[in-house]
Amino acid sequence: MLCTGYTKVWELAPSELVRLPDARGTTLRVTRGTLWMTLQDDTRDIVLEAGDSYVIDRGGLTLIEAQKASTVCVLGRDVEESRQLDPQPSFARRIWARMASRLAPDDMGGYSPYY
Repeated sequence: MLCTGYTKVWELAPSELVRLPDARGTTLRVTRGTLWMTLQDDTRDIVLEAGDSYVIDRGGLTLIEAQKASTVCVLGRDVEESRQLDPQPSFARRIWARMASRLAPDDMGGYSPYY
């Protein structure tokens, strides 16, 4: 098995959201698919693809969203996740759409960040 020695294995559907409270030190290894992650009080967007591993380096809430069907090996003490399948477009796609809509062409034929 690809996840031998790991605490849990997640099979995530596209747009499935996982909330991990206080998961500092937890290791995630993606064996299939793509994940988008963000951590509380961190401005980074982290994208993990098949073959990538990441150790959560802060406390607080970690949000993980599958961008497509994904398998994730999880290694951590007492990892308590909350999973939700979001019927709406993914969070990352909604943010991107909102940003793109602000860059709509203005009356002068250019693009304005103020829309």
